[in-house]
Amino acid sequence: MVNRFTTAQSAVAMRRWGPPAIVTLAAMAALTALSADAAARQTRPAPPTEATAPRDAGEPIMAIVSIKSQQVTFYDADGWILRAPVSSGTTGRETPAGVFAVLEKDKDHHSSLYDDAWMPNMQRITWNGIALHGGPLPGYAASHGCVRMPYGFAEKLFERTWIGMRVIISPNDAEPVEFSHPALFVPNREAIAAAPAKAEALAREAAEAARTIDEAKKAAATATRETASLTSSLRKLQGLKTRADAELAAADKAFGAARTDEAKARAEDLRQKAATKAADLGTQLDSAKADAKSKLDAAAAAKDAAKAARTRKGDTAKAASEAKLALEPASIFISRATQKLYVRRNTHKRWPDGGEVFDATIEVPVTIRDPDKRIGTHVFTALARNDGGLRWTAVTIDNADNAKAALDRITIPQQVLERIAPTALPRSSIIVSDEPLSRETNYRTEFVAVLNNQPQGGFVTRRPSVDVPVASGNDWGNDGFGFFFQRNWNSQPGNTRPRAGQYNQPMQQRWW
Repeated sequence: MVNRFTTAQSAVAMRRWGPPAIVTLAAMAALTALSADAAARQTRPAPPTEATAPRDAGEPIMAIVSIKSQQVTFYDADGWILRAPVSSGTTGRETPAGVFAVLEKDKDHHSSLYDDAWMPNMQRITWNGIALHGGPLPGYAASHGCVRMPYGFAEKLFERTWIGMRVIISPNDAEPVEFSHPALFVPNREAIAAAPAKAEALAREAAEAARTIDEAKKAAATATRETASLTSSLRKLQGLKTRADAELAAADKAFGAARTDEAKARAEDLRQKAATKAADLGTQLDSAKADAKSKLDAAAAAKDAAKAARTRKGDTAKAASEAKLALEPASIFISRATQKLYVRRNTHKRWPDGGEVFDATIEVPVTIRDPDKRIGTHVFTALARNDGGLRWTAVTIDNADNAKAALDRITIPQQVLERIAPTALPRSSIIVSDEPLSRETNYRTEFVAVLNNQPQGGFVTRRPSVDVPVASGNDWGNDGFGFFFQRNWNSQPGNTRPRAGQYNQPMQQRWW
């Protein structure tokens, strides 16, 4: 109605004003239309496109996926190196926002969940099926929870990434910013320089301890067999000596009862023979007892030596594994939900059913000031060495406190700093989050933490891992990494902390 009324008034005015006015009005209308179109172009963001940084690229350190912009960006120590559009999970099967890492790579992967669908250049970030891979890009979120990348981009990227590389999925646009804080690791240059030689020396010591315990166990086994044989001989000799003593007693009795010289002579002869036999057996028994005592003492000593060797082997294996792990970047996860600090370091041990084993022997309580106040989710990453130690960046994907305020609230235990900080390397990281570790964090992951205030349909509809081995610090292989099986020790998405906007889709206990 308003438009028709305005048009009618304009027509009357144009008849009244004549051709010049008509030309002027047409020009004004054209200018207005152009201005409106330009404004629309300014407010409408350009769709993401593939791009490569105009410089020599280093090794990728992290990838950040923006669900809002449907874009993935890879970063090395000096900034972004590759960008591409993506297609994340559609409504009801949303790609989970959170912190992940590359767990496994498969050049020619076919889905076990979705009718053998081809997922080329697959890089898994959860064991229940979330991954980055090549796929069709319709220009909007359309997957079942994975992050699809352009086919050629995924292929080009595949050989450049590594197991454990950080993958951050943000609900909004996020990027790393230069960051410094007293709580971040400050390595010791001398400790870093000495670490390889120390690891090699401790590995030799651990190998020697392993050989020693093998020898000690053999010696203890031999001594045990010998003492068992001696024990049998002693019992036999003791029986013979007892019978000889009985024969001597009978001969003495017969001699006392003899009435004739002939009977006495026979009895004396028997008594002499019985006495000689009893004396010989007594000598043999005494000698066997002495020998047995020596062998028993040797067996006890061998058992003590084997016990000491076991202890030494355990100590040296633990020291050797810690020294070897000191050569690896360390990742720390600090959870406000559990009030704990967790450490992960890659052992580079392949697991038979895929992935690499991560050491998880450090798990300690942590002090967080104002523990009932949200802290956000922040990822701090050491990019490269500098004169002061390490150059760090921060990425925030859930901003309650800002990154500095979050670290200000945390006190990292001194024993953890003493074990990690002196040899901290580039690619080390500290993650601070309100979230607990996801149940997808296990023996062959770095960390998986999902934002509970964002939709997770493509994550929670997949069956979680169960009965997984967790590092225990006992021996495993030759490097001292041990594992025991236990039920899931972390329980996201069964998190009971309700928060505004939390996505409460029930867990589906089945395979798709």
